[in-house]
Amino acid sequence: MLPLQDKRILSFETWGAGSFHGTLLAMLGAEVINIEDPKQNGNPLRRMGSLYLDENKEDNESGESTLHNKKSLALDIRTPDGRNVFLKLVSKSDAVIDNFRGSLPEELGVTYEELKVVNPKIVCTHLSGYGRDNNRKSWPGYDFLMQAETGWMSVTGEPGSIPTKVGVSVVDLLGSVYSALCTVSGLLRTEITGKGGDFDTNLFDIALNCLCYQGLWFLNEGVTSGKQPRSAHASQAPSQLVKTADGWFYVACLTQKFWEILCMELNENALKEDPRFQSNADRIQHREALTETLDRLFQKKTTAEWANQMEGKVPCAPVYNIAQALNNSYVRNNGKIVSIPYTRSKCRESIKYLSAPFSIGDTPAMEFQEAPLYGENTREILSKVGLTGEEIEELYKTGVIHYR
Repeated sequence: MLPLQDKRILSFETWGAGSFHGTLLAMLGAEVINIEDPKQNGNPLRRMGSLYLDENKEDNESGESTLHNKKSLALDIRTPDGRNVFLKLVSKSDAVIDNFRGSLPEELGVTYEELKVVNPKIVCTHLSGYGRDNNRKSWPGYDFLMQAETGWMSVTGEPGSIPTKVGVSVVDLLGSVYSALCTVSGLLRTEITGKGGDFDTNLFDIALNCLCYQGLWFLNEGVTSGKQPRSAHASQAPSQLVKTADGWFYVACLTQKFWEILCMELNENALKEDPRFQSNADRIQHREALTETLDRLFQKKTTAEWANQMEGKVPCAPVYNIAQALNNSYVRNNGKIVSIPYTRSKCRESIKYLSAPFSIGDTPAMEFQEAPLYGENTREILSKVGLTGEEIEELYKTGVIHYR
């Protein structure tokens, strides 16, 4: 049994951060009901980009990345009838999660104070841009804004280059992980105490917290970190990109032992004996000369040849593009990609996903399921909470719900 297999989560999701929060809980076995706003035609991820899996252009690949293994309920909770349906669901659920801007949970009545009346055990997790308790609570917040304001862009890229965003939505994804931690902690507390509550995190605080030791360097010593050449570590050398005969290779000698193994693998005793490179402090002081020397040596072979020689001996990695990364034999041979039959198109037999990034003892992993189409599960969910066919039809006619 997966750990959250008996839990029902009501999820208000937009874009990546909130959507992946629900996905993580689904990967742990929860029944995740994605409540989508009929006025917005559902989660905007369903329309992001131009890649669709089906001929009708209803099944967007961006949406599939974080909406799989969920159910879709198209429900307008701002209306009195929609609110009543929502409360019926809350009474039979374990958690309500959202990634609204900070002012909206109170306005929409999705806080513990509002929902405890129908379910005192309900856990409410709020992932916002800036939090719910400050002068920015009504601000919209996105990944790239956080990377800009908390200093990430100032330490990413080559010295002298313009501020640079990390190429994947890492703050959004971290937001999902932090908020999922809040949710499972809340569920655990409820198991112990019988009481739910509000749990809050926000993208700004998460991005700020991830400054980690570089943040402490400034707070305690006034040291402002900057961009490092070759994506190098600020205090360890070599820990950087080096040139090969056909590309790039990353080498990370974070201990003296690994430096000595690297010298041996390069078959360059003079490198080991060079007084400029004896200790980490020496190598930091002479980093430019070290880079020139390593480039000269690494350009004798291709990236693949160095990877075959060094992987498992020296901390290192080939620098791949996304196609190379996903065609990597390590990825292909170790279950990092999951393929399931695809039922919505005559032109496509299967759909592939990136597998869950964790395993749970001898418990079988979650079986992947296609993302529901917008409103696909509306009638099924409402029937299970006691609404009749006539009541469901009336809600549909008045625009409170949408179904397929």
